Amino acid sequence: MIKTIKKIASCAMLVGVTGLFYTQSAFALLPIEHWTRPDGAQVWLVQSPAIAMVDVQLEFDAGSRRDPAAQAGLASAAALMSAKGVRAAEGRPALDENQLGEAWADLGASLGADAGRDALSFSLRSLTRPELLGRAAELAARQIGEPSYPAAVWQRERARWSAAIAEGDTRPGTVAGKAFSRALYRGNPYGYETTAATLQAIGVADLQAYHARYLQRCRARVAIVGAVDRAQAQGLVDALLARLPAGDAQACAPLPAVASVAPLAAPQRIDIPFNSAQTHVLIGQPGIARRDPDFLALLVGNHILGGGGFASRLMEEVREKRGLSYSVYSDFSPGLNVGAFVAGLQTRPEQAAQALQVTQQVIADFVRDGPTEAELQAAKDNLVGGFALRIDSNRKLLGNVVNIARNGLPLDYLEGWTERVQALSAEQVKAAMARVLQPARMVTVVLGAAPAAADAPTAAAADRP
Repeated sequence: MIKTIKKIASCAMLVGVTGLFYTQSAFALLPIEHWTRPDGAQVWLVQSPAIAMVDVQLEFDAGSRRDPAAQAGLASAAALMSAKGVRAAEGRPALDENQLGEAWADLGASLGADAGRDALSFSLRSLTRPELLGRAAELAARQIGEPSYPAAVWQRERARWSAAIAEGDTRPGTVAGKAFSRALYRGNPYGYETTAATLQAIGVADLQAYHARYLQRCRARVAIVGAVDRAQAQGLVDALLARLPAGDAQACAPLPAVASVAPLAAPQRIDIPFNSAQTHVLIGQPGIARRDPDFLALLVGNHILGGGGFASRLMEEVREKRGLSYSVYSDFSPGLNVGAFVAGLQTRPEQAAQALQVTQQVIADFVRDGPTEAELQAAKDNLVGGFALRIDSNRKLLGNVVNIARNGLPLDYLEGWTERVQALSAEQVKAAMARVLQPARMVTVVLGAAPAAADAPTAAAADRP
């Protein structure tokens, strides 16, 4: 029986993956259905019958922003340990990590877990043949609802993780990034730093308590894209949530709000001596939450400033005209709370001061003047022209549906995306960038360069009135 299922899974998976290349942008026209179940779980469904596969993302408001500061890494630890075994329950035997891996391989399906800033997510991919999907959903339900959290395995993984942190702290990019995050977030949960000490503070009982606190049926958000109709989707969600508690009124009460990071009151420069062939430069500030009404204007503006690769102003001024860096970029990282805006580059130490000055000037000029009409049209053409690539597979479309679900966006968000981008004016982009970005009040991290110039604001000077 197992060999037969393996053969079916292997053959059908090959056909399914090949079929992904022929679905193309028709996904944009597929409607998104949404409903709330009696148990409180919410479901978003896109019926995509082109291939006999389904992708599911089940998530909870249990990302790293919910970690206690002294146990930073707790959400990620729970995600990691979810694949390390399931406990025996209701006549079903326990499975260790090897047996669990073999069970997924037998089905030709997969379940991954991840903890980002805003959510703990489980991602299931399976063929929709009944003899496969039912068993995949049952196995996923056990892994989601009945993790065993074996103590010996957690000790092993914690040691590996701590060693990886120590190794990462020898890399200049990691050191610069951590310094930037600490200065930007200033104790906000978005900036909590996982260390060997915070991992040591996490025990199996903490993992169990985390699971019991956040993983309730009533808190589940489920996004589904694939060859299933609404009735089949309902049955699939029933199966996936079957091993989670329904939750009483107290367990399902709204979670406490997480404070957004406060704006910076003054500039801050941090110089970090480091034996590195390249100087690493990061400049930034608190940016926006994903629900910001100017999100698309900021997306277009950032594409012009530094997010559009060789077509961006930063690349033109820093690399092409002056040869100060091989690459330079800018980026917003919005979430449920305000994330960072950052511009970054690497350069030779003797060029660091000039590269920094040029980058700061480009940002300031763009905030003051906004884009030219030619820049705006080029950015629109690039973003709109690339839109189909954002939704050209079930998995990519699922990511967009998750974005809609997590951030409370309208169900027709994808359908009107290109029109809203095309309608933006240069003045709208300029106003949005000017509202959000404050070039005179940014954090600047310079790692590996000579000490700061006498007239540059230092970390200590920035704290004084």
